[in-house]
Amino acid sequence: QVQLVESGGGLVQPGGSLRLSCAASGVTLGNYPVGWFRQPPGREREGVSYITRTSGDILYADSVRGRFTISRDNAKNTVYLQMNSLKPEDTAVYYCATGDLSIMASKRLGPLDSRSWDYWGQGTQVTVSS
Repeated sequence: QVQLVESGGGLVQPGGSLRLSCAASGVTLGNYPVGWFRQPPGREREGVSYITRTSGDILYADSVRGRFTISRDNAKNTVYLQMNSLKPEDTAVYYCATGDLSIMASKRLGPLDSRSWDYWGQGTQVTVSS
């Protein structure tokens, strides 16, 4: 059974940093792409970043490019999201997701569309406030 567990969220002041982790069990995460998503209060879930299994292809949403960095440590079965220069509008529940690349490709929705992904973690809250 695939399980993803996010951690590292919390309360941070504007301009601060956090590093989120997405740890997997029941799956060798290194064989799959991983996406990070977030859901701000009262809004729909939105794509934040995406990384292929070899880290050869990485995408960022325009709103986070230059501030967030996705990375993975396949030996630890974990993917990270380093978030710097945080803004109040980054406040959201952050989720990681994974799935089979061929199934994702068949959906033709793109990796930053939440409907592309099959397996999700429970989320971790990030609050940016002074």
